[in-house]
Amino acid sequence: MSPSSSTSPESSASPESSASPESPASSTTFRVGRRGFLGLAGAAVGAGALAACGGNTGRGTSVGATGAGGKPAISQWYHAYGEAGTQQAVEKYAKAYSAASVTVQWYPSGYDQKVASSLLTSSGPDVFENGNGPSIDMIQGGQVVDLTGVLGDAASDFTPSLIKRFTYKGKLYAVPQVTDMQLLVYRKSLLTAAGVQPPTTVDELLTTAKKLTTDKIKGFYAGTDGGVGVLGGPMLWAAGLDYLNADQTAFGFDSDAAVEGFSKLRQLFTSGSLLLGAPADWSDPSAFTQGLTAMQWTGLWTLPVIEKAFPGDYGVIAFPALATGGKGAVPIGAYGSCVSTKAKNVDAAKAFVKWLWVDQTADQLDFAQSYGFHIPARKSVVAQAEKLKSGPAADAAKLANENGFAQSPLLWTPKCATAFSDGLSRIVKDGSDPKKEIATMKSTVEAELKRVGA
Repeated sequence: MSPSSSTSPESSASPESSASPESPASSTTFRVGRRGFLGLAGAAVGAGALAACGGNTGRGTSVGATGAGGKPAISQWYHAYGEAGTQQAVEKYAKAYSAASVTVQWYPSGYDQKVASSLLTSSGPDVFENGNGPSIDMIQGGQVVDLTGVLGDAASDFTPSLIKRFTYKGKLYAVPQVTDMQLLVYRKSLLTAAGVQPPTTVDELLTTAKKLTTDKIKGFYAGTDGGVGVLGGPMLWAAGLDYLNADQTAFGFDSDAAVEGFSKLRQLFTSGSLLLGAPADWSDPSAFTQGLTAMQWTGLWTLPVIEKAFPGDYGVIAFPALATGGKGAVPIGAYGSCVSTKAKNVDAAKAFVKWLWVDQTADQLDFAQSYGFHIPARKSVVAQAEKLKSGPAADAAKLANENGFAQSPLLWTPKCATAFSDGLSRIVKDGSDPKKEIATMKSTVEAELKRVGA
């Protein structure tokens, strides 16, 4: 899962890397782009973790209350996406809007800090994107506009778990722009040669990884930290748990199932079948495409590179259930389009968000599929996405709908995420007692829930 809000883990840019010369996919430059917020364990994501990919200096300038032809003027902010053509695409969408004069500002670095500080002033954006929607502090601080009703009849067409993530006390505060996800990829031929099937339980994952491990290849890879940063959330969901309870009023995993799940991650870490050294982290497929691992935890965005390396010889699955009869899980996340309460014309800004992210389904499809590889936020648009109609990509889209969990709850604050990540690291890497670490996490989380009035 992902980082922790606009302070620590989240503020780090998501990686940008290229497949190495030895990789079968070496001709394809791999850039993480808009998935930076899907990066660390149990995070409450803010905008800036997403600012990943370098680029030009900030573009555009804030404009006054009216623009060309006396139309309302709207300043729209984006972080700098890494995929080529994305900036030109969003500028094209903005230019096509006839009811207002929209100016796009494009920030290559420090996006989360810029948003956080600008929302306190009158010189900030009218419309801006934020990773997994606005933070609880933005909402409670009165910095973002209630967008309830903007979705209209299309409300049921959006992924329910994302709409829930963007909602607080029955009010919607962002509109999903595009969906990304993490998943497990595996080499079909290697599993067949080892006489194993794709794992459906965590115990099978451990056994399968061991059977796939030889003196030349490891069975599983989940990042340079051994999976601490990305497997904590999936393990909770695989155990039938979550970070918080259903109504976000209490700690969600003070249970034997969590102890068992975290112990399994420690077992995996010490098994000898987990790849612990690789040329790039989990978000880059090079460990998989270079044949260093038979299975890897990674993201949807890597599938075009993997397809080029091993056409037809790979599959995708969810993180396996903790026990037989349980349900596998994948984290999903989305940038949300928000409106600042300091917008020069709130009604005009809301109308633009509705036009772009609800009404313009052709542009939504273009944004998701023409610049990188992503899932449209609306189910009806997913059905139109040619790249998602067959093979592992179609399987991934189905997993996102049927096994997808919003990567962290709205009230899972940066302090909660840091406590979770630190405790999980001690369990997995140092062998610390899971019960003790869960109790420490619980203490921090309960204090945070009290702070935000849960």
